[in-house]
Amino acid sequence: MSSPNYITPGGAARLQEELSHLCTVERPKTVDEVATAAAHGDRSENAEYKYGKLRLRDIDRRIRFLTKRLDAAMIVDPSAREQSEIVYFGATVEVEDAEGETKSYQLVGEDESDPKAGKVSWRSPIGRSLLKKRVGDEAIVKRPAGDLELEIVSVKYQ
Repeated sequence: MSSPNYITPGGAARLQEELSHLCTVERPKTVDEVATAAAHGDRSENAEYKYGKLRLRDIDRRIRFLTKRLDAAMIVDPSAREQSEIVYFGATVEVEDAEGETKSYQLVGEDESDPKAGKVSWRSPIGRSLLKKRVGDEAIVKRPAGDLELEIVSVKYQ
């Protein structure tokens, strides 16, 4: 069995919203487009029909993926966790690198990772290096460009 699919309440809501949009808006619209294209006659040379069928398969594939991910999700609310100096899933961690530059990362689930927004997967190299560390500890991130040393400045659960 694979490791748990942890996700924050906000991440689960975004996945549910995408699933709902696909089921109630995108799929019905695409079905209508395919039906209209099919009504034009010869389907073998009908590009609109072929594209519509491909789009429909992509939508159905994404719906199945989202449904499985949400069914297997373990929602963890970081704001319900008691404040601690130890980094666990959902923590917002402020780190400082060797040059004194500070950055903030929130450890989130794989399905909600957005590094540009400071949300990193708990299973990513940086996420794994921060887990179970404390304020003042040094985390070493293994990367192809070389190891990155980060000092944990603060840990918040919000």
